[in-house]
Amino acid sequence: MDTFQGFSDGKGRLIPVPGQFFSDLLPQIDHLGELKLALYTLWLLDHQEGSFRYLRRQDFARDERLMRGLAAQKGSAQAALDDALKRLVRRGFLLQAEVVLEAGPVELYFLNSPRGHAAVEAIAQGDWRPTGESIQPVEVRPEPANLFSLYEAHIGPLTPLIAEALQDAEATYPASWFEDAFRIAVENNARNWRYVETILRRWKEKGRHERKDRRDTEKARRRYTEWEDDSN
Repeated sequence: MDTFQGFSDGKGRLIPVPGQFFSDLLPQIDHLGELKLALYTLWLLDHQEGSFRYLRRQDFARDERLMRGLAAQKGSAQAALDDALKRLVRRGFLLQAEVVLEAGPVELYFLNSPRGHAAVEAIAQGDWRPTGESIQPVEVRPEPANLFSLYEAHIGPLTPLIAEALQDAEATYPASWFEDAFRIAVENNARNWRYVETILRRWKEKGRHERKDRRDTEKARRRYTEWEDDSN
């Protein structure tokens, strides 16, 4: 058995894992291959770009270290991968959708999240297109979430004053920013419109750095809070 030499100090990349994975999923998973593939899925999705991220079977199969970890023999590793994928779909960890490209049908796997559900629904409605790229051959194009529905889903009921503020925001900021701004607010446990608006205002005035905000939400929280204080 190879001995792990320890985590590197400081500069290693951190992978976000939803708290529900530990509270709701981990106690249920009783299959080693399923657990390995679930963790690998979170790692691999974090390395992708774009609003709607997905994986294909070949994205898992091309990683030789992963396949060796699923089974010692090459033939049995392929079967172990298929079994683990089926388990994760049945468990509800992954959502599965099929698209038909020129080369034939392709199965796409999305994380079971609101964004994953939106992507699967968009595919079912035909709201996708082939990109011609080998890494991400499909682009999902669901309609952007309504600002008012985002507020009600993440913060609470609308009031006339808030509705007026949201109307102003719709006229001021790109619609594609709203969902990510609410996501950052939720991740930082700041469920209020003032915080969301601060994020939007900062993006407009100082530029948007989506990947940095997503990877380091604690640093983002401090930055938005400090900027909000300075602007008062």
